[in-house]
Amino acid sequence: MIKNNGLVVISNSEKKYSRKYFINREISWIAFNERVLEEAEDLSHPILERLKFLSIFSTNLDEFFMIRIAGLKEQIELSVINTSADEMSPQEQLLTISEKIRPLLKRHEETLMNDVMPKLAEAGITLYRYEELSDSEKERLKDYFLKEVLPVLTPLAIDPGHPFPHLLNRSLNLAYVLRNPKKHLTEDSFHFSVMQVPSVFTRFIKVSGDTRGHHFVLLEEIIQANANALFPGLVVQASFPFRVTRDADIELTEDDAEDLMKTMEEGVRRRKWGEAIRLEVSNKMPDDIRYILKISLEIEEDDIYETSAPINLSDFMYLHKIGRRELKDPPFNGCIAPAFKDKEESIFSAIRKSDILLHHPYDSFSNVIDFIVAAARDPKVMAIKQTLYRTGKDSPIVEALIKAAENGKQVTVILELKARFDEENNIVWAKRLEKAGIHVVYGLIGLKTHCKVTMVVRRDANGSPRIYLHIGTGNYNPSTAKLYTDLGLITADPDLGSDAINLFNYLTGYATDIKWKKLVMAPLNLRERTLRLISREMECHTEKKPGRIIAKMNSLVDEEIISALYDASNKGVKIDLIVRGICCLKPGIKGVSENIKVISIVGRLLEHSRIFYAENSGNEEIYIGSADMMPRNLDRRVEILVPITNPILKSQVKKILLTYLSDNTKARLLNSDGSYSKLFPKSNSNRINSQESFFISELKDSQTSSTRKVKSLVSRRID
Repeated sequence: MIKNNGLVVISNSEKKYSRKYFINREISWIAFNERVLEEAEDLSHPILERLKFLSIFSTNLDEFFMIRIAGLKEQIELSVINTSADEMSPQEQLLTISEKIRPLLKRHEETLMNDVMPKLAEAGITLYRYEELSDSEKERLKDYFLKEVLPVLTPLAIDPGHPFPHLLNRSLNLAYVLRNPKKHLTEDSFHFSVMQVPSVFTRFIKVSGDTRGHHFVLLEEIIQANANALFPGLVVQASFPFRVTRDADIELTEDDAEDLMKTMEEGVRRRKWGEAIRLEVSNKMPDDIRYILKISLEIEEDDIYETSAPINLSDFMYLHKIGRRELKDPPFNGCIAPAFKDKEESIFSAIRKSDILLHHPYDSFSNVIDFIVAAARDPKVMAIKQTLYRTGKDSPIVEALIKAAENGKQVTVILELKARFDEENNIVWAKRLEKAGIHVVYGLIGLKTHCKVTMVVRRDANGSPRIYLHIGTGNYNPSTAKLYTDLGLITADPDLGSDAINLFNYLTGYATDIKWKKLVMAPLNLRERTLRLISREMECHTEKKPGRIIAKMNSLVDEEIISALYDASNKGVKIDLIVRGICCLKPGIKGVSENIKVISIVGRLLEHSRIFYAENSGNEEIYIGSADMMPRNLDRRVEILVPITNPILKSQVKKILLTYLSDNTKARLLNSDGSYSKLFPKSNSNRINSQESFFISELKDSQTSSTRKVKSLVSRRID
């Protein structure tokens, strides 16, 4: 047992927990994606929102195959004996994953084809099969095909002289069976060809010439129906869509990367051509064609997934963008923080008066943008430093930073080039920022910079420099900020300002021996501090003053943290965890975790905020930050936890946590076997949807007629 500043740390060597007390990470993720599917099946959602969840389910699964399945396959290929926390081997995990995913895909397909698409058609959004069209409609689409599409298409013959092409990752393709009447005299003789469906066209082609209509046919069906123009002199016997998913994890040896920018650009290019991991095919594809694809792509039978639905449901997000508001959730723009409403008072004056807590998207992300824009324009601001992880394609924040540099301010940006699936976008921004004269740092070797911090150095009226900060749980991305729940703190606290100086010096220089005043940082001390907080709660726990921990995060994977929570549970500490995605902890096991309750909330918004609460014998401590409880966040990323010390803001954050814990509509209770159960309210009047509660709470503060209209719509949704 180690004592440190009054906090007690239980060494992880004092108690070990059997592997049977851990849930497999990959199986837990599948359970999360099943909850996304449940949202698509939820009849209370508007129909286009249900389609959105079907699309998200598919996109999630793509990334799971490209990263997690690819990693397991690589372990097998390299003969790596690396069992998971629950001691499943890579082979066992792959088998179990396949067994669990296939029934979900069947539910996904049936929900789309038998429920969502028919209801969309009733609402006037129709996806026709090509054979259902009238002769005049077919003629118009044939003309479109010949003039627009045909010149772009490139059919590729497959024979001894033409090897199988390296098809792009996640591209939609067509396999053709062709017969030459002069050459192929038997049914088992044919030509075989493949062709990528071009991504330069929208996949949803309007059937009618009426530009206001919402009647579509898929591009691949138009190509299939007019394939004779592709193969003159041959008979197109059949064609079948298919799609390949490839290993997309960029392996980077940073010690050898002299130019990280060039290395990442090359890695992004290689991602398109990684090893094939999954093959999706039409269930109408005959066995011999399927076999050709299987052998050519060098995959196993277990890697083939067939469907009767259109392949690549991720593309169906296109239909969600149709301007049919009555088929979507009512819009909500978020509120302006009261401290920022007074146009006569500067933002910096408001921040000096008191710390400001933002709860997105209920509080508009424009509050954060306004803070950075004000810093860029203010002549008293001398410097701006910011970390950027995911910024989006059209970023007003990046534009503000460029404007700040043009205004003569010292601007430094730590831009993480290794942000998965945002590498290409970040490379573009890095080049533009550098061109504007901004100091761009690409992060640290061996670490991802994942913390969300903006530091503004301003000379106040008395002539002394003062540091203003924004520290958040989410990315500086205005688009996702409308869809993700996050917290942000805007403050002029001098201790936090001092810590921020050290943080940026750590990121840009060689600072390591840092004396932190308030911030907690990974990989330096976040793991240690988390363990200390849990251990202290154990020591503080008495019958009169019971210990209490509440934590909200995206994922809980780290075995040492889980073991510490088990220890605390055994001491009698009540623990409530709100874990959106992966959770490897098993709650409710007598003698191990009987005092731990875990819920997951999947709803209209993506739960993304991270919060840690400790009762501490009545001296409550609350932290918000960027880190999940995963080895990668604790050990291989730069993360920040910031304490909430203002009593009013502490009360607000605690109220947010308690609102989540009261949710009995979207919350699911994690069982000790890894499954999730619905929570059923006693009556409709007792229904609590935490996200809708936050919407209603914010809407009460607004008096505009348009907001009252939205409030009415939201209220009807809840009733």
